[in-house]
Order: sequence, then C-alpha cells, then structure tokens
Amino acid sequence: MTQDYEATTHILTRDDWLAKASEEILEPELPIIDPHHHLWDRLGPYFADELLADLTSGHNIRKTVFIQCRYGYREEGPTDLKPVGETEFVVGIAEECARKRSDIGACDGIVAHANLLLGDAVQPVLDAHKEAAKGRLRGIRHYTASGGDRFSGAVPNSPLRLMYDDAFRKGFGHLAANGLTYDAWLYHPQIPDFTDLARAFPDTTMILDHLGGPLGIGPYRGKGDEVFAEWKGYMQDLAGCPNVIIKLGGLAMDVNGFDLHLEPLPPSSGECARLWRPYIETAIELFGADRCMFESNFPVDKGAVSYPVVWNAFKRIAAGASDAEKASLFHDTAARVYRL
Repeated sequence: MTQDYEATTHILTRDDWLAKASEEILEPELPIIDPHHHLWDRLGPYFADELLADLTSGHNIRKTVFIQCRYGYREEGPTDLKPVGETEFVVGIAEECARKRSDIGACDGIVAHANLLLGDAVQPVLDAHKEAAKGRLRGIRHYTASGGDRFSGAVPNSPLRLMYDDAFRKGFGHLAANGLTYDAWLYHPQIPDFTDLARAFPDTTMILDHLGGPLGIGPYRGKGDEVFAEWKGYMQDLAGCPNVIIKLGGLAMDVNGFDLHLEPLPPSSGECARLWRPYIETAIELFGADRCMFESNFPVDKGAVSYPVVWNAFKRIAAGASDAEKASLFHDTAARVYRL
C-alpha cells in the first residue's frame, strides 16, 4: 500500500485581523507546556521569531513540542530518509530559539514522521531521526486522517483503513521498543480504528491529536449534535485504553466547521470556550486530567484565533478544575508523556 497526500488547505494567517482584538492574560503565572505546534512557511512564515513572539505574548510557556508537518524534507537521497530533513531543520530552529530566549525550551521535544508502511524497514529511519534530533526525539506521527468515500475534502486524505494495514502495524510495532510515542491525526469516524490499534499495542503510548478531529464540513455541515453524539460514543469506548492520551485543542481548523475565521472580528476567548467546551469537558471527564493535555496547534489554528486568546479559552474551560488538575492539563501530562 502507498500513501498519497493532498495539499493543505488550512486557513491563512492574517495578523492584521487578529490584531483587531486583544485580551488581558488570565492566570499569567500558570506554567504551560505547549505540546503541539509546527514550523513552516505555508500560511505565512512560522519560524523561530514567529514562534517566540507567540510564546512570549503573555502566558507562561515553559517548553514546547514540535509535531511533524512535512516541511524541510531532504531534497536528495533515499526517499524513506527524506523526512529526517525536517528533524534537522527543527533542531536548527530549537538552537536559534535557545540563543534568543534561553529561559524557554522551544522544541524541547520533536515528534517526527517515519513511514510506518515500511514495516521492519522503518528501523533505519527511526535511527536516523534519533541521531538528527540530538536528544529531542520523542515520538512519530504518521497521518491517518481520511474522509473515505463520504468526505473528499479531507486533508491529507490517507487510505481509509490504514491503521489495519499489516505493514503499517509491523512498522508501528517498532515504536515502543525504541522508546517512542505515537501521535495520531485522524477524523472522528476513524476513532474506532484508533481504538483497535490501541488495544493491539497496549505497551505503546498513543496520543490522539485534536480531540479526534470532530468534523463539521462536507456531509457533516450543520449536524453538530449528531457529530457530537457519535464522537462521544467513540471516545467512551476509547477511554478504556489506558495507553491513550488526548490532546485538547485543534478545534479552530476549517474541517471542524466552527468558521471563526469568517467573522468580521476575531473570536474572544469566551466565544471559543463556549464552542469548544462540550468536547473538551467531555474528554476530561472520560479520560481524566492526567490523560489530557491542552495544545495550541499553531500556526494552523492561528488562522482563526490568536495565541493569547486560545490559551485564555482553555483557562476559561478549566476554571473549575483543582490546582492539581490544572497542573496536569497545562503542564504535567505533557511533561510526563513527552519526557520533558
């Protein structure tokens, strides 16, 4: 089986639009690890300076984790090793950030891409990532997001049942032995596939990105209650897998259908909290704070919400949590899972 990706259609970042609204930072001393951001020049540049500008915009961001995004690949050499170029690129950004702000551990963790369809042949790729990462490699992400026959607008639109592929699972089996976690980007109808994978590999720590990708466009447009009910049922089943961690965020993408980027003014944290609360609170109730972590998903979500506002929204949603629960949600779960 091969894998074919579509070009990204994420929302373009508009700094002038985001600047139309500003907020006072809530709980500015609360320590935060941002466990999910990218670096690229697709929606506008997002490199060391842009990352640091967000990390120092008011919230107490202590460390971050870079998540693969198909940027900076090697242009030459074996195809299987081309993704190692992204790891090399990120290490360079991490070192630049450290020179400029030694008090923030930007990209202290790296989740890279390796083609798990290589099966046993994935091991040399994992070894190359480890060498290139200079101690920062924490996990692997291999896209599995797919709309199948119902949803042609899916990005990246991977093969529908990729997580059941024998070669994929053989490659997946190398992660735990290498001390690596697995991040998953998928859409909510695929959560049962992820659950089956989690049960098959109970010794692998598996992180479900973006709350499992609840869809709100295409055939799911205008069916918010139906989508939420289906998503919740899938998540209740998944919660029985103790090796699974949930990332709380990524709901400002175009595929979620909230359309915040279409409004005349950027959203407030209160508006974001109102829209996202049902999903986030349900996930925390099902998995517990020690199996959940807030994520920015920047600069992807920056197309619809600013960095200060997205973390204010999370703080509003978590306002009723205990101090210990807040510590887990904003910092400790990420620190434990990604060994930061």
